[in-house]
Parts: sequence; structure tokens; C-alpha cells
Amino acid sequence: MIVMIKRIHSEDLPLPCYMTSGSSGMDVYAAVDSELRLSPGEIALVPTGIALSIPEGYEAQVRPRSGLALKYGITLVNSPGTIDADYRGEIKLIVINLGSEDYILKRGERIAQIVFSRVEKAELREIDMLDSTDRGQGGFGHTGKE
Repeated sequence: MIVMIKRIHSEDLPLPCYMTSGSSGMDVYAAVDSELRLSPGEIALVPTGIALSIPEGYEAQVRPRSGLALKYGITLVNSPGTIDADYRGEIKLIVINLGSEDYILKRGERIAQIVFSRVEKAELREIDMLDSTDRGQGGFGHTGKE
């Protein structure tokens, strides 16, 4: 699969890339104009400086970086965020600081990762009753701790 990428105010930043041969996601960089201070509980819209042309039948999922989440509590509010194949605008990330201290986000910092996935289109058919299963309607912890 080939994804076309366009830089938007990010010519000085690396393009997203896989950091190891086994990586599932490409690291994405923050294209903030200047340092961004995120206080505990604060949410910010962080530009990445890129736009994509994703082939029909695929999507991109934007996910948090585990190291930032573990060390500083920095994560994405809508994780994973979906980038549809027909979206052509700049990718921006909804970042939140769940940590206990301010976090300073710098231009060029690896802030998230992007994973490309195939998408299946579903056809919905309305019926009066669903088939039964052992689980049935049980949800939200119905099996207890194991």
C-alpha cells in the first residue's frame, strides 16, 4: 500500500517513520510553532504538519506512544483516532496530560504513532431478534475478576 503525504509547515521535521523493522506504527512528530506547556488535565490540539492521501479501503489510526503515557501521562483523548481515506486536511492530535506535573511539548518531538489498517464496509440488515450466545447481553465486567 502506498500513502501519499504532503508537508504543511513541517519541512524541518522528519516524515513519519517506523523506528524498528518490527514496528506496527510510524512515529509522528509535533509541529507546534513553539513550546507548548500542558498542565495536568489540560487538553490541546497538536498539529503534525502533515496531510495524507490514504487509499480507499484503508484508514489510519493515531495512537499514543507508550513511553510518553507511562513516564508523563501524555496520551490521546480519542484513542485510537481515525483518519478516513477521504480526509485531506492536516492531521491534528487531541492530546491530554493525565500526569501530575506540567509537560513541555517541543517542536519535532515524537508525540504519537500512526497505524494503517484495512477497513471492511458492513451491510446492516434489520431483524426482530438476534441469535443467542452463551454470553447474551452480559457486558461491562459481567465475568468478574479472573
